[in-house]
Amino acid sequence: MYTAIDLTIAGPFATLTLNQPAQHNAFDAHMIAELRDAFIALANDSAVHVVVLTGAGKSFCAGGDANWMRAAASMSQEQNLADAYALADMFDAAWRLPKPLLGRVTGAAIGGGAGLVACCDLVVATETARFSFGEVKLGLFPAVITQVVVPKIGPGHARALFVSGERFTAERAFEIGLIHAITTADDLDRTVQSLAMRLLSSGPAAVAATKRSLDVVSDLDRQAARDYLVHGLATARAGDEAQEGLRAFLEKRSPAWVPQAEA
Repeated sequence: MYTAIDLTIAGPFATLTLNQPAQHNAFDAHMIAELRDAFIALANDSAVHVVVLTGAGKSFCAGGDANWMRAAASMSQEQNLADAYALADMFDAAWRLPKPLLGRVTGAAIGGGAGLVACCDLVVATETARFSFGEVKLGLFPAVITQVVVPKIGPGHARALFVSGERFTAERAFEIGLIHAITTADDLDRTVQSLAMRLLSSGPAAVAATKRSLDVVSDLDRQAARDYLVHGLATARAGDEAQEGLRAFLEKRSPAWVPQAEA
């Protein structure tokens, strides 16, 4: 089904891999479309509870493919708009995924690759991983990824890193909240698996509501956000998932959404 990416599903876990290692998993129009479609498919797959996002080979994602960016110079304004909207649609699909998105990062995460990292709810990176919002070095600017990076690291850090375009370490990425754990290459998969298993204990509907509420607080004025959250809480309390969670807590057992093998 996919050629630029690889999607595997094992029980409640999905692994989405950018799979163009010879190009350091750099974006082109084809990969962008496949990523968007995969995020939408995963959002609608009720059997999947946790998604791991990673890259094949030495790099997570080196940003935009040089040939793809070079081709933009000969496109019409309408073609460039369509191409940019397609990129924005992919980031929207990643950001709005109603399930935990767990980043597994090795090597370089540059430009749009760092934007994908920002879309993840939790990120584990190796100690040798490197990051950059280097668009200004190419006479460009971060553009559509601004909508996902600024909520993640804040405008202060974004300003400094966007205008300098400097590369920074995993330690710096951790300090600013772009990633959440640093590990050795040998321990990377063990750490990712441990976090993924822990995420299974979270109610799927509760995770979706939590992620949506974070956007609501940012997007709406205070009163409108307050009303949304109050109504959401009232609805959730009476819902099947919350009632099952409470029963499981009182009965000292795992809730029904946790696979029995992991209970």
